[in-house]
Amino acid sequence: MITIGVDIGSVAAKAVAFDGLNVASRAIIPTGWSPKETGLKLLDMIRSEIGDDKEIATIIATGYGRVSLPFVNDKVTEITCHGRGAHFIDKDVRTIIDIGGQDSKVIRVDDRGRVVDFIMNDKCAAGTGRFLQVMANVLEVDVGQLSDLAMGARPLQINSMCTVFAESEIVGLLAEGNEKEPVAAGLLESVANRCIALAGRLGVEDRVFFSGGVAKSPYIRAYLANRLNTEVIISPHGQFNGALGAAIIGWERSTNLNIL
Repeated sequence: MITIGVDIGSVAAKAVAFDGLNVASRAIIPTGWSPKETGLKLLDMIRSEIGDDKEIATIIATGYGRVSLPFVNDKVTEITCHGRGAHFIDKDVRTIIDIGGQDSKVIRVDDRGRVVDFIMNDKCAAGTGRFLQVMANVLEVDVGQLSDLAMGARPLQINSMCTVFAESEIVGLLAEGNEKEPVAAGLLESVANRCIALAGRLGVEDRVFFSGGVAKSPYIRAYLANRLNTEVIISPHGQFNGALGAAIIGWERSTNLNIL
């Protein structure tokens, strides 16, 4: 028996199959224009990998596009799912920082992975993966190269966090003869500082789990650890954290172990 969690984010959609102990399968694709079609495609990908002989006990959806998935058994908020996913990965984690495509959030959980409090920025692209994607295009590099560019560079301060104004600011910095490396460092630190400000309003307890696509950036991870003065951990399942949490919640409900 397995359960499936589907997380339809604004930029990427993820699915995880969970067998009660481990991640049995996972898949990620761009969300595209139709969350429903994307969700069905993810489900097909998971089914083809785990085989038709596996019983699917339940499918739980999360993320902004969860309302568009008629084939799921239930829908759970992404905040709740991120808490459960992070707790499964590391039971000592009490604070989660998630930077996704269009929002960033800080979540505090208890010793069972239940959400105690949270705060999020979802009003604009500032401090998100989308912001970094736009800025990487201005620098004419892949967004995955920003950390490599930034390492060892003295960051230039980026004064604007509005995507439109920041783009103009970066064009101006480059026109003045500044190299890409300090600009990249300044961009990454500006995104990290946005999350640090959120964390400061909520409070950081014990070790921090860093999730979302931006968690792939070693520069931001190191910067967060230094500024927050705590251990910041990541996981290969970090970008799948919401889907993982949804699958775990589905398993708990299917086996009458629900703790939420």
